[in-house]
Amino acid sequence: MHGISKAKTHEEYIAGVEEKRRGDIRRLHDLVREVAPELEPTMAFGMLGYGTVHYRYASGREGDWMKIGIANNKQYISLYCCAAEDGGYVAEQYRERLPKANIGRACVRFKRLSDLDLDALKDLIRRAAAADWGM
Repeated sequence: MHGISKAKTHEEYIAGVEEKRRGDIRRLHDLVREVAPELEPTMAFGMLGYGTVHYRYASGREGDWMKIGIANNKQYISLYCCAAEDGGYVAEQYRERLPKANIGRACVRFKRLSDLDLDALKDLIRRAAAADWGM
């Protein structure tokens, strides 16, 4: 399974991930639940979601999205951290601490969880859960 899923629950989503990545997705899910238990699990966006945030851009466009998300993609695993502090995206502040990840504004992409510093990842999840969208 890659990309948007039709799974109704987190457990169903994880069970549908190919075996070689299922363990990493499960561990990442458990990590988010451990570090940010206050974020309500959701499948509203076709991937593992945790918490929701309402966003509004300067253009006037607005909507709801997950605060933290996990997606199994064809080439990598994505951890979405939809949060900003002081006008900058939280995820971007972790480029040095997570050098084996490809980090965009609100997305951390990686091939294997074992490539990442788990303390840095926990810190990122904790900060993303506490921050607002703020952009």
